[in-house]
Formats: sequence, structure tokens, C-alpha cells
Amino acid sequence: MTTLRASPIQQYSLITLSYWAFTLTDGALRMLVVLFFHSLGFSPLEIAGLFLLYEFFGVVTNLIGGWLAAAIGLNITLQVGLGLQVAALAMLAIDSSLLTVSYVMLSQALSGIAKDLNKMSAKTSIKALVPDAEQNRLYRWIALLTGSKNALKGLGFFLGGWLLAATSFQTAVMAMASMLASVLLLNLVFLQKSPAAIKWGNPLKQLFSSSDAVNRLSAARFCLFASRDIWFVVALPVFLQEELGWTYLQVGTLLATWVMVYGAIQTLTPKITGWVHQLAGQAGSTNPSGKAAFVGSGVLCLLPALIVIALYLGLDATQTIVAGLFIFGVVFAVNSSVHSYLIVAYARAEGASLDIGFYYMANAGGRLVATLLSGLIYQVYGLTACLLGSSLFLVGTVLISARLPRERQ
Repeated sequence: MTTLRASPIQQYSLITLSYWAFTLTDGALRMLVVLFFHSLGFSPLEIAGLFLLYEFFGVVTNLIGGWLAAAIGLNITLQVGLGLQVAALAMLAIDSSLLTVSYVMLSQALSGIAKDLNKMSAKTSIKALVPDAEQNRLYRWIALLTGSKNALKGLGFFLGGWLLAATSFQTAVMAMASMLASVLLLNLVFLQKSPAAIKWGNPLKQLFSSSDAVNRLSAARFCLFASRDIWFVVALPVFLQEELGWTYLQVGTLLATWVMVYGAIQTLTPKITGWVHQLAGQAGSTNPSGKAAFVGSGVLCLLPALIVIALYLGLDATQTIVAGLFIFGVVFAVNSSVHSYLIVAYARAEGASLDIGFYYMANAGGRLVATLLSGLIYQVYGLTACLLGSSLFLVGTVLISARLPRERQ
């Protein structure tokens, strides 16, 4: 299909629109699958199993996606991601009696590939747009893209809960597939091909980063996201339904609000770190270093344990979980946004998609491990054990972050 010419800003605006549209469907689909299959009688471990291939193929996609994007162009990988998500949604629009565990896992595998192709393509594009000397602008743009993405993912959680309450599961997924297909069509018409950055060759020689900073940050990211998903992905929504008796809409609304607040805090992270620098008497650049990642993760590791203590002392479970969830979300958002800036700053000018792809492979690996643990630990030991597991992962984040570069390389 012939593409129409557009300015670089219009090109990037279309990339951002595509990323946002994808994120909305991704959040809604996650909530639809968790709530719908729990209503069908699936156990927490079985629900976690539905997402294992989603997270596993996220690891695989990030491992080879950076090389693939460098070889064929970021815009093509973004379009492939949109097409795979349309296919994943369409697969679920069949009679509920035919939705077996293996079939849904296959659909989620396609969705996992699609998500990480889109994320890697969009974030690497910023590296190419911002000159290396303009790190303040790079920090703001990364925070804005990451924060807005998570706000839309939160809206997707609400959309998923609302659609399941208002219509059928099949109607919901087909509506989302149609919307995303329209965005894909816009891409095919208006988005120009981005040039390849490397020649085709053996990807195994180019997959792993040669940068110590990237490798350490990737390890810290693995533990950071495992600490969130071990209690957020399966354990929390099932606990709210099973133990507190919340409805689909209530669960979807709470998690949607949390993710939207989380996204808003990520967008504000440059201001927050700027205030911290002023309080510390540090003038000049407000761009974070490895020290910010170390201090932030140190604060964060205390919070899940404090929620457990509050529950043990007999405080109201609803108030404790909701308040603890939002406090955790605010601190986690700042940490995540700092990481998102650091990986783009640490990435090599040539081969940025390779470094960023490797980093998001670690991110997906943490989510994969934590998703399985979330269902398994909750089913056997309950929510408090998941929270303690979260603190343990955060201790790992602190130890790894202590060795991150104190200054930008």
C-alpha cells in the first residue's frame, strides 16, 4: 500500500496514537480475561497460567525485537504488533464453551508479542528524535510517553470491567479488534518506512548488550516489575472479588484509577526529581542517575511489608489494601519512570533498539516469573504471602541498583 507523505512530527504523532490505542486494548483485555475466567470458575493458578505465554513471548520478543527493528525498521515492527493484537482479540470472539485454557494461552501469546513490539518501537523512536545533548528534553519526553501510556492502560482496566458488566465477552473483544484495525489502516496509509539500522545477520551475536550499565539496569528492572506483578496481576483482583465481595465494575474501577494515578505520577516525575534535587541543595540538571534508582527502590521495598503488618494488626482490610496500593503506586511510578529514562540515556547511539529491547526483555521476564508466582502463592498462602514476596524482590532491586553508574555515561 502506498504511503502518503507526512512531516516528522506528524509521523511521531501517529506512532504515539498507535501506541496509545494498543495500550487501551491491552489493559482492557487483561481485565476482561481475569474477571471473565474467574467467573467461569477458574482458580487463581489457572488464571495466572492464561498469561504465562503472554509474558514468555514478551521475553522472546524483546530479546529479538530490538535486532528485528534495527534490521527492518521500527515502523514495520509497530505495524506488525498492531496486526497481531487484532488477531489475538479476534481469536477470543468465539463461543465461551470453546475457550479452553490452551486456546486462550495461544491468543495471549500473540498479544504478548504484539505488546512488546509496540513498546520497543515507540520508545526507541524517541531516542532517534532527540539529540544526545538535550537530555532534559529526552527525560521529559520519556516521562510523558510512559505516563500517558499507563494512564490509558488504567482506562483500559476500567473499560474492560465496564464492558464485561454491560455486554458479552465476545462483543467486547470484537469492538476492540475493530477499533485497533482502524488504527492499523491509518498506519499503513500514512506511516512511512523507517530505515534499517543494521544489516541482516546472525541475531544471536547482537542480542545481548555490551554495556555494564544496561545489564545492571535490566537486572534491576526484572526485580522491580516482579515486585509489582506478584501481587497486582492475579492475587489482588481475585482477593477483591473472593474475599471482599467486590463486583466486576468495582474491581475494574479501582485498578483503572490506580494505573491512571500511576501514569500521572510518571508524567510528573521530572518535576518530582527536580524538587528532590532542590531540597538536597543540588543545582543544575534534574536528570536522575543510578543513585536516584537506588534510593527510590530502598523506599519502595518497605511498603509491601508495612501493608502486611497493618493487616496482621487487624486494621480494616479494605482501607489498608486500597491505601497501601496507592502509596505503593506513587513510589513505584517514580522508580519506573527513572528506569525508563536511564535505559534510553544508557543505550548506545547506534543499536539503541538492541539495548532497549534487551532491557524490556528483562522487564518481561520479571512479569513472567511474578505472574506465575502471583497465582501459585495466592492460591496456597494468600495475599499477605504475595506482599512479602514483593518486598523480597525489591530487596534485590536495591542491591542491584547500588551498582548503577552515579553519573550518566
